[in-house]
Amino acid sequence: MKITFYGGTKTVSGANYLLESENGDIKVLIDCGLIQGSRFAEKQNFENFPYDPKEIDALLVTHAHIDHIGRIPKLWRDGFRGTIYSTPPTKDFGELLLLDSEHILSEEAKEFKKEPLYTVEDINEVLKLWKKIEYHQKFKINSSKNPNSFGFEVEFFDAGHILGSSIIVVREKDKTIAFSGDLGNYPAPIIKTTEKLNYADYLVIESAYGDRIHQNKFKQKEELEDVIEDTVKRGGVLLIPAFAMERTQDLLYYLNELIEQGRVPRVPVFIDSPLAIKLTTVYSKYRKYFNEYAQKMIKSGDDILNFPGLRFALTTEESKAINDVPPPKIIIAGSGMMHGGRILHHARRYLSDPKNTLLFIGFQAEGSLGRRILDGAEKVTIFGEEIEVKCQKIQIESYSAHADQEQILEWIKPIRLDLKKIFIVQGEENAMNALAQKIRDEMAIETIIPSFGDCFTL
Repeated sequence: MKITFYGGTKTVSGANYLLESENGDIKVLIDCGLIQGSRFAEKQNFENFPYDPKEIDALLVTHAHIDHIGRIPKLWRDGFRGTIYSTPPTKDFGELLLLDSEHILSEEAKEFKKEPLYTVEDINEVLKLWKKIEYHQKFKINSSKNPNSFGFEVEFFDAGHILGSSIIVVREKDKTIAFSGDLGNYPAPIIKTTEKLNYADYLVIESAYGDRIHQNKFKQKEELEDVIEDTVKRGGVLLIPAFAMERTQDLLYYLNELIEQGRVPRVPVFIDSPLAIKLTTVYSKYRKYFNEYAQKMIKSGDDILNFPGLRFALTTEESKAINDVPPPKIIIAGSGMMHGGRILHHARRYLSDPKNTLLFIGFQAEGSLGRRILDGAEKVTIFGEEIEVKCQKIQIESYSAHADQEQILEWIKPIRLDLKKIFIVQGEENAMNALAQKIRDEMAIETIIPSFGDCFTL
């Protein structure tokens, strides 16, 4: 087999890997994500792919986050007509996330004076090619040119990152390569713990938190409780920029417990993200993917994602009406890195008041507004207006959906004696270098940090 790295190299986003069979008869992509940094979509997303999409036989999707699926409709637009494979939740979430992104991308295309990355029609065509595959339901990808060739055998394992996320294992004859996708941070409140593999010759591993250890991993609920109590005592607004997928649902789960157990004051809680509201409804469809405890809670009659005082702001009018509700209150709004979305309207209003709290619970990419605030910016520009940052700023890293360095190493351990090479992707360079050094020191495995376009024969 041959692997070429066309994304996720020395950066967190834009995952895109081309895997080719021994004789070149089969070409498969793993993920086709949006490249993100200081903006929702960087300019290079609008450039041509460095390979011919018409030649790609299949696309394997690890999970539905936009930095893993955001360029799939462009792939179709540029000629791809193969089959897309993912778990059922990934396809359903992917549809909602792509439709939500389309509007933002068309606005940014105007800025770049480029054609839109894709249209709603392109998304609809993509969905016709998208096939749902359950975990451990092995399937084959065969060559159309050479039907007698061995082909690829593919299997999905639960990555424990978001609902339906997958580790993808591809076998050709006696060679096996595993793609971690994004590995989950455990324990997670709703989804199951990351599955471990028992064999792989080669591994492509993410490294978003490759240089960090999540503090207080088992105390997410307690940390949230403290932040809520402190903000309410000050009579302030707790503002949480949250990713619509998984982070928002995790928050709802913990808030449900804290409020029903009387551990925090009952204040209005707003979900100000149409996308998060739609995604939350999908969860009820896939309860069999929940962990044992969450399923037990549901069977006991607890609506784990709903509680008294929770209000959903679906329309613009409902979003604006949040301003009329006096503090203390909690506002959970997209987007998670403050790239855009309704969080910016609330940030403009609430950042300059020391009584308020801005709580980060997800990864903040270099260049994003969230990262600038977290790194100590005293002033930021929102909608052309300079805003002073005087509110409390808190980050709870244990809410991250990504495994930390310890968890990544622990996940690699069962297959360490079989691995011939590890390729480190999807992280900032400091994180990649720290993880690579740790793997070399502790496991003595050849570890490579590929650059864009690097190609390796396995």
